[in-house]
Amino acid sequence: MPHTVKLSAFLVANQLDIKGIKAFLDIKPLADSSSELYYNFVGEKYQYYFNYGVMVFAGYNEDEMKWAIKAIDKFQKSPPVTWLRDDHDLRLEERNDIAFQFDEVVLGRLDDRVIRIAMFNLAQSVALDYYHGVSETLLTEVKGFANQLQLTGKLKISRNNMMRFIGKALSTQNEIAENIYIFDAPELVWNDEYLDTLQRGLAKHFDLRVRFSEVEYTLRIIEDNLSVFREIIHQRENTVLEYIIIILILVEVFDLLITKILKIAG
Repeated sequence: MPHTVKLSAFLVANQLDIKGIKAFLDIKPLADSSSELYYNFVGEKYQYYFNYGVMVFAGYNEDEMKWAIKAIDKFQKSPPVTWLRDDHDLRLEERNDIAFQFDEVVLGRLDDRVIRIAMFNLAQSVALDYYHGVSETLLTEVKGFANQLQLTGKLKISRNNMMRFIGKALSTQNEIAENIYIFDAPELVWNDEYLDTLQRGLAKHFDLRVRFSEVEYTLRIIEDNLSVFREIIHQRENTVLEYIIIILILVEVFDLLITKILKIAG
């Protein structure tokens, strides 16, 4: 195995069809579940697929990675306009500890299990980049509604559009809850102290908990604002309903008056 292994993670879709990819590749993975696939190929090359749309490569060049991503395009759901990407190196040295540097990790052990843990954390990092972008976009839209309310005293958005926006925000929250595992270490670290140290170190190195908290906080702000907007729309609908009832009552009163007047005139 080379002394340095380059890892590259790509977010290529909103979701990957793990079952479809497994059938397509038709080789036995080193590890698999309903949400991920981990493969070792000839030449000490590794591929890791995650159902939340991320692919991670170890030991591949640029052309090989692009070809591999294109090869499974039919298993990609809602691909973005541009891929999100993050790179990191693993370097093997004679040492007992693990050193976390800016763009690489220096280790005294480098095998498929070590590589898998590193790829797992890099995938989480790219996914957090994506969800950070999505949450910031949602927050920008919410700020637009709030500014509109401040300037005009009105919320100029239809109920249907607001419900669609709320659905988008809730879907984002659900995706994060389903796909970000920063609080759950992979099972293979449980009985391996070295892997456990690596897992905890990488989670800290990539600031996964801090970044997750930032996304979570942004979504809480969005949720609080949406609660206010829902109440405003609800009150607006109640007001419209009240006007309709008043109009119907007036129509009924006028009808009775006209009927009486006609009777008297007759």
